[in-house]
Parts: sequence; structure tokens; C-alpha cells
Amino acid sequence: MKRLLTLALCAMGFALTINAQEEKKTIELPQWVKNIKVSGYGMLQYQGQDKEGDESNSFNLRLMRLILDGKIGDFDWRAQVQGTNVKGPGEPTVQLVDLYAEWVKYPEFRVKAGQFKRAFTFENPTHPITQGWYSYANVINALSGFGDRTGEKSSGGRDIGIQVQGDLFPAADGHRLLHYQVGVYNGEGINSKDKDNKKDLIGGLWVAPVKGLRIGAFGWTGTRGEMTWTEPNPDYWLSSYVPNPYPETITTTLTSVRKNRYALSAEWDKNEYTFRAEYLHSQGYGANRDLGDKADGWYVFGIVPVVKSKLHAKARYQCYRDNKEWNRAKTMYEVGLKYYFTKNLQLNAEYARVNDRTIVNPDKHNYNFVDVELDFRF
Repeated sequence: MKRLLTLALCAMGFALTINAQEEKKTIELPQWVKNIKVSGYGMLQYQGQDKEGDESNSFNLRLMRLILDGKIGDFDWRAQVQGTNVKGPGEPTVQLVDLYAEWVKYPEFRVKAGQFKRAFTFENPTHPITQGWYSYANVINALSGFGDRTGEKSSGGRDIGIQVQGDLFPAADGHRLLHYQVGVYNGEGINSKDKDNKKDLIGGLWVAPVKGLRIGAFGWTGTRGEMTWTEPNPDYWLSSYVPNPYPETITTTLTSVRKNRYALSAEWDKNEYTFRAEYLHSQGYGANRDLGDKADGWYVFGIVPVVKSKLHAKARYQCYRDNKEWNRAKTMYEVGLKYYFTKNLQLNAEYARVNDRTIVNPDKHNYNFVDVELDFRF
């Protein structure tokens, strides 16, 4: 009797187990969720200079970014958040830098909408770690929408808009011979609506006659809305009244200020050898009206492997003239090394001799600058 009871209980338990397994449901995640990739990087920095009256010697958290990439059908999308000490130590800034979707069904014609890099220069869209230096070239920072000459807030070369681009004429080795890109943007930088209801138009075109080489040109026409100028008030200085009834300065806000720019670019990038040169020219008043309505600058650099995939040597010459005159030229002669612990962890070291003619005292134009960074990706 006991044996029969035991067998009955076992049979009942087995039946309940089978039934529970049959009722168990598998939750299938949508494909777009499976396609999401999480990545990011950090850049830790030591920097020092012996510039007269502005000596510095400090560790710094240069940059941290968290990136989400995904795919929905024929669309790629990206969301990127940045944390940096852009305002200075103790004043961190966290902001959205990228948020866009791009239709990528055909390599010959792609459409991107949202907030992303402007279609201007070869250097602007380069990854900050891959770019290889303590910063983008001074002329890129001033004329490509970083800390822009117009006074636009630091935008990392980005804006909000829509862009079409494509790669044409595939060669036998797989690379394409011609690239084009044209974008329409607000003209105000990241996370900003258009302030004057006028759009910036930016375009670029380059040829790649052989794999690794590209030669291109870019154009940019547009406006900056609500630019503010502060200048001395002549009535204040001419007045003989005590107390003086006139303000010492006058602040003028312009509804819209025109900007026209172009860039000429060339690059060789293959087998860990990278050489790039660009010239940029700008016409249009900046935040400092006393500097006039023109500015230009250029840079040329080379990065070469000393030990393949392990140690690179680099040198860069750059110059930026915020009034297109030599009396305000800032020139830097830079040399450095990059050491790769792994492909995702590298140490950069750089020394620069700086000649800065914006410094009033001509005996203080020259000073030394050093930068060391530990950069990692995850």
C-alpha cells in the first residue's frame, strides 16, 4: 500500500512538472533592443605651461562620454552624453552631445537628422582619442563650432539639423572614389533652437584617388543669432558731469550676424601612418568686433609608428590668426609620443613651444606647454 502511494505521488509530481514547463513562456526581445550597443571613453589629463602671468600646473578630467548605438530597420541611431570640466574645476557640465537617426539603406545616399557633427573639415568629426593631440587644432576650435569665434557656446563641432551624404564610384579595392555631404543647421550649436530663423548651409566634397588618400574642400554660409557686443561709450569719456550720467560701456545685441567660411583639406591615413593638413578661412564678425571680420588658420601634422601597434611618434605645426594678421598670430610647434598598453588604453605625451602674439608684451610671446593624457575606451 505504501509502495502504491509513493508511486502515485511521484506520478502526480511528474505530471505537475511537465505542465509547469508547458506553461512557461519565453519572452523574446525585439530585434532593435538586441541591436543596442553601449560604449564610451574617458580622458584623464595633466597639463602645464609657463606663460607669463598665466602659469599653470594641474591634473584635469578632460572628458567622459557614454554612448548608445542602435539599429532599427534601415536606420542607425546614436545617443551620446558628455561629462567634462569645461567650466573649470568644481563646475562639471553634463550635456547631450549627439542624438540622431540616419537612413543608411544605400551608401550612395544617406540621410541624417538630429544633433550631430557639422559637415565641415576632416578634423571636426575625428574621435578625440583617435585625433591624437591634447586638443583639436586652434583653428578648428575657433572656426568649426567648438569654442567658436562668434561666441557660440562650446559645441564640439555639432549643431541641430538635417544632412544628406553619400559615397560614389566604388574602386576595385573596395574604397569609393568620391564623397559628398550637405547639411542644413540651426547655426546656434548644440541643444539650441534657431535664434534668428535663418539656417546655416554647410557642404563638403572630397576625392579618394587611392585607398588612404583623400583631398577635399568645404564651404559654410550662415548666421549667428543674438550676438552681443560690449564697447566703450564715448559719451562717458567726453562727459564733464559729476557724477557721470552715462554708462561706461554700451551693450548692443545684434539680431543676426553673417558668417562665411571655407576649408581646404588633404589627408593620408593608412597602415598606422597619418598625415593631415587643412587651411580654414572665415569672413564675418565675431564676438570681439575690434578684431575685424576676417580670421584664418592652418595646421599640418604627422603620426608614424615607431613600434607597430605599440608606439607612435607625432609632430604638429599650427597657426591661428583671429584677425587674419600676423600681429595676433598664435603659432605652436608640437612633438609627442603615443603608447598603446592595449588597443583600448593609451598614454599620450606632448610638448609644445608656443609663440603667441596676442600677448601685449613682445618679450613674453614665447612659452612652453606640456600635456600628458591617459585615455581609455570601454
